[in-house]
Amino acid sequence: MIVCIAEKPSVARDIADVLGAKDKRDGYIEGNGYQVTWTFGHLCTLKEPHEYTPNWKSWSLGSLPMVPPRFGIKLISNPTYERQFHVIENLMQHADMIINCGDAGQEGELIQRWVMQKAGARCPVKRLWISSLTEEAIREGFAKLRDASDFQPLYEAGLSRAIGDWLLGMNATRLYTMKYGQNRQVLSIGRVQTPTLALIVNRQLEIQNFVPKQYWELKTVYRDTTFSAILRKSDEELVLEAEKQKEGTAAKAAKPEENRGIEPITDRERGMALLEQIKDSPFAITNVTRKNGKEAPPRLFDLTSLQVECNKKFAFSADETLKTIQSLYEKKVTTYPRVDTTFLSDDIYPKCPGILKGLRDYQTLTAPLDGATLPKSKKVFDNSKVTDHHAIIPTGQPPQNLTDMERRVFDLIARRFIAVFYPDCLFATTAVIGEVEQIEFKVSGKQILEPGWRVVFGTLSERSQEEKEEKGGEDENVLPAFVVGESGPHLPDLYEKWTQPPRPYTEATLLRAMETAGKLVDNDELRDALKENGIGRPSTRAAIIETLFKRNYIRKEKKNLIATPTGVELIQIIHEELLKSAELTGMWEKKLREIEKRTYNASQFLEELKQMVSEIVMSVLSDNSNRHITIQAPALEKGEKTSAASASAAGKPKKEPKKRAPRKSAAKKTEQTAGENQPADALVGTPCPLCGKGTIIKGKTAYGCSEWKGGCTFRKPFE
Repeated sequence: MIVCIAEKPSVARDIADVLGAKDKRDGYIEGNGYQVTWTFGHLCTLKEPHEYTPNWKSWSLGSLPMVPPRFGIKLISNPTYERQFHVIENLMQHADMIINCGDAGQEGELIQRWVMQKAGARCPVKRLWISSLTEEAIREGFAKLRDASDFQPLYEAGLSRAIGDWLLGMNATRLYTMKYGQNRQVLSIGRVQTPTLALIVNRQLEIQNFVPKQYWELKTVYRDTTFSAILRKSDEELVLEAEKQKEGTAAKAAKPEENRGIEPITDRERGMALLEQIKDSPFAITNVTRKNGKEAPPRLFDLTSLQVECNKKFAFSADETLKTIQSLYEKKVTTYPRVDTTFLSDDIYPKCPGILKGLRDYQTLTAPLDGATLPKSKKVFDNSKVTDHHAIIPTGQPPQNLTDMERRVFDLIARRFIAVFYPDCLFATTAVIGEVEQIEFKVSGKQILEPGWRVVFGTLSERSQEEKEEKGGEDENVLPAFVVGESGPHLPDLYEKWTQPPRPYTEATLLRAMETAGKLVDNDELRDALKENGIGRPSTRAAIIETLFKRNYIRKEKKNLIATPTGVELIQIIHEELLKSAELTGMWEKKLREIEKRTYNASQFLEELKQMVSEIVMSVLSDNSNRHITIQAPALEKGEKTSAASASAAGKPKKEPKKRAPRKSAAKKTEQTAGENQPADALVGTPCPLCGKGTIIKGKTAYGCSEWKGGCTFRKPFE
């Protein structure tokens, strides 16, 4: 008998249908020589500290660092999980072959490998590797099953990531909680979580410490067109430009312009003097240049760019977008979502006409492509840029019964896919330079000549406005026809301005910062190069941001992400750059990717992490300051009232928690921190701190999770 193991029941049903397995049993589906079973995501996890040695059960600084000689796995304590595992174990013990049908990614590989190890599987193992759940894709995948050994590096990278997170999370969380926590409240530290929080905190401190400077802009209106005085660039700006051009050689950086113009106006007297100098003299046009250009369609989506776009357009959180695109994948209308490439492999090209035909709701846009040979651009199809999976695209199956969120996300993906087969947008850029009394002024304008792919995204004016805002107000209006040598009267004026602080992070800009380890990059090619050093994986970045919310380290103000006082204090108390530097964390991420590619050794990565953990412990233990971090309860939503808040309002003292050392394992305790730090009634309706899927509900004697039927065991008895 061949045993197939999928990551969830719905995927197992799809696979069983294709294989002709029809008989439903307890925990699996059987038929046609196959037994198709499933996990519920992770059934196994790394053991907790006390399961290696009883000395690690109680939290103490003396027991750090905790480095097990050999890491072990265990079943997650949950009756539903345990029952399903015993079904899987029994099937695997009697199997002739196992086919790993887990999600085709690092996490999916780790989940199923751990289950097979725990079940003591001894028979040959094959791997199903597919990018969509359509019947065609599943059939094709089973026709091209691969050997499990092909994916050993993927498993080693996933295992190294899990062990690395355990080593750093368990040790650093206990270390900082015992050393700096007040009332022994848990201070959660994570390999990716803490550098991400540091990005938000550092940006916030930059904004708080920003001292605005006054300056003036000299402008003049000639023939109903506003010209701005050309400003000379500072040495710092020239150095930055040179660095960008060095980094962006692949992006065909423009040649540096001659550094001309007046010095920036930093005092009003000088500005008024310049105004007096030019107001009675004629304005003369000295140069008109018109360049024709073309703009390629936007790149296809990877997970991060989809999350960024959904946050910008619909204010969806990264987590909401991930859940929505996962649902679209499971409904078979889009391809595998947890990807970090915007390219397609060459073998997808022959399938594209069929996919376009399946987009029935977009016939107006796909009609011009019918019957024509589709263009095959290197900006879309490039095998060298695709590893395990290609960009997110529609499968060609007509979408049915989609929610409003799903419709919106699907629409973005469908339009991007259609647009890549449309012609480039052709435009003309005109730059006009004028002069008064040896002071030069400039204006630029852009005119769309052939809209090309832009028609796919609706009205051009809306599209232009969006881009205009992104590019800082760059003018896209058509200019009047100016002729070199013409001159005439003009209306100059001086405008008072103030320098602006950097903007707070939104989820969209934070995702981009995580992708490039904190470097601000607009260029797609350069962003691709920096992805190697990004922090977190596309599939986990949303969960990291959600964790920061749950820990009450950040909160949201409109779209902006704001660090709470606890979050700020935590980053300020951490002196070890290794813990909070996005760049250093990006280097570890790069090594994990290299383990996947067999260019770096997993054991070396773990040795480096063990060394780093030891250094951090020594550094913190040698801190003789008496610093502590203030833990604040999360802010309540409008209209919410808690028992503690009511007591406070009535002038009654709040109950202080007893001072005692934490007894739970770091993993469990930190997972439950969000719930345990809140006044009890405020829990209802908040996300479950254990599974993250459900919300907290109120029972007769305790609070629980709405996903209790799905196996979540979160329970908090009433005070």
